[in-house]
Amino acid sequence: MSVRAGIVVTGTEVLTGRVADRNGPWCSEQLRALGVDHESTVVVGDRPNDILAALNWLAAEGCALIITSGGLGPTADDLTATVVGEFQDRLMVVDEPLHLRITAILERLTARWPSVDQAAIAAGNLKQATIPEGATILEPIGTAPGLVVPPPAGRDGPTVVVLPGPPSELVPMWEAAASSAPFIAATEGRVAIEQAMLRLFGIPESEIAATLRAAQTAGLAIDQLEITTCLRRGEIEIVTRYAPDQRPLYDEFARFVAENHSETLFSVDGTTIDQQLAALLLGPPLKTIAVAESCTGGLVAARLTEIAGASDYVRGGVTVYSNAAKSKLAGVPAALIERHGAVSEEVAVALAEGARTVLGAEIGVGVTGVAGPGGGTKEKPVGLVWCAVSLADGDLAVRRLQLPGSRQLIRDRTTTVALHMTARLLRERLR
Repeated sequence: MSVRAGIVVTGTEVLTGRVADRNGPWCSEQLRALGVDHESTVVVGDRPNDILAALNWLAAEGCALIITSGGLGPTADDLTATVVGEFQDRLMVVDEPLHLRITAILERLTARWPSVDQAAIAAGNLKQATIPEGATILEPIGTAPGLVVPPPAGRDGPTVVVLPGPPSELVPMWEAAASSAPFIAATEGRVAIEQAMLRLFGIPESEIAATLRAAQTAGLAIDQLEITTCLRRGEIEIVTRYAPDQRPLYDEFARFVAENHSETLFSVDGTTIDQQLAALLLGPPLKTIAVAESCTGGLVAARLTEIAGASDYVRGGVTVYSNAAKSKLAGVPAALIERHGAVSEEVAVALAEGARTVLGAEIGVGVTGVAGPGGGTKEKPVGLVWCAVSLADGDLAVRRLQLPGSRQLIRDRTTTVALHMTARLLRERLR
């Protein structure tokens, strides 16, 4: 076991779900890369007693390092620095050089608003410059400094790294925090933690559970590996963490999974289907793609264009919810819709061919379905989706889906299926 660390995410807006926590997962991965074992993440509101309780609990769990995010602003509910000072038994003092630096930053920011309450600005400035005595200061990216606060001399306990809440400030401050003397001292003795991911598509989690049991039956000591499985976006992710000297064991486990799931294992290096499809489209030779979507409302096009450089191969996409839009924008004959209905194999194919033709691409993707929660019928229930992929030379792939879950899940999983269908059709062309 390596050095252990905990994360405390503060903010009532995060606790209640109004704002999603991006800092905890990001900091966790940075800790792993440094060889520090992430123990737990605790999310608390802007209440001093709750913040202090979280710090005390992680200390009792044996964490040598605690990362906090949030609560460093100028307002009354920004209390993290004060609570950390109490936790470390350190007096709160005004750092005058820091006070001057924050003043200069605020003067630049408030120059455009001469009517701003200068007294309130000055009070907030003083508050942000008041830090636990003996803390290492991390220079502000916005107006809030970060801090690295070790326990007092002669007392055991964790070092606390205090970082701002906005990711745009926290992320660029991390390097300075990790290279500070108190951080390095607190994580002395850390060991490397390797992590690898396998991705599978078209298989339930229950089969992976059975595979893990079979691996143990076959004599693989996989209990020495930290293996987690997760169903995400319609795919199974198997994430394994292990010490560097356990790499042969991991390789043996990965081979076992590959041998048992050769048809559904599509990624052994953690790459996503989005990345793999982008590589297939880039070629050589370069291949262009266009999309016509109904129930997914542009999500397929969004996934295709999330990767930098997508303009080289994505010609465009149309969102065609109404029957009139399907005809006008994607060229689907109105008579075809009338005869088969908007949610049908024939219309999905027509959407794919229409996207390809109208937007001048070599590959067309069409999606139509009933995402719910309403709109379903006995013949065409909620969760029924048709996906089609059309190539310029006439090759075609069509798939009927009956997906469970909420509207969000149906749309998200449909998007994943569309990407996998396109990638599979292109791979078949390369064989």
